[in-house]
Amino acid sequence: MSIPDEHKLVEARDFKYCPWCASPLENRLLDGKMRPACTACEYIWYKNPIPAAGAIIVSDNRLLLVKRKYPPGVGDWCIPAGFMEYDESAVKCCIREVKEETGLDIKIEKLFWNYKGGDDPRSVVVLILYLATVVDGNLKPGDDAMETGYFDLENLPSNIAFSAHRKAIKDLKIYLQTGSLPYRDD
Repeated sequence: MSIPDEHKLVEARDFKYCPWCASPLENRLLDGKMRPACTACEYIWYKNPIPAAGAIIVSDNRLLLVKRKYPPGVGDWCIPAGFMEYDESAVKCCIREVKEETGLDIKIEKLFWNYKGGDDPRSVVVLILYLATVVDGNLKPGDDAMETGYFDLENLPSNIAFSAHRKAIKDLKIYLQTGSLPYRDD
């Protein structure tokens, strides 16, 4: 399988030059942290995480997962989710990503939780997950999914792509047993 250019993995790198004026950046102590700052203009590079959103969809005690088609984690399974576009909310991102990856239309039921993902080589991610139900559509892989499927919560694939997804699945199992939403500060 050939990977289209837009899906080739670009690992996170540090800037060496200012994206505004092209002058060199140097580390300075700002706001109690060492941050790259421009030597000529006022630019400070705040290395912020990238927001992503997705849906936890459970039917008959089975969790909907998608198998990744592109790096990172080709062939690994994950919760349907993806990066937010600049002009969309987390809810709109969630609905769009589920539709793109699974062919399903969903209804957001409630916010589940948010997770820090630090094992994606592209960036640190803030993953916002919602509990959702399917309202329409036909389950089929699309966009960057090579397969889709519902898996029994006690017999999930061992190759879940990201730590944030693994934490969410662990929290989901507890939630389904206790009815309590997770609380994490990690």
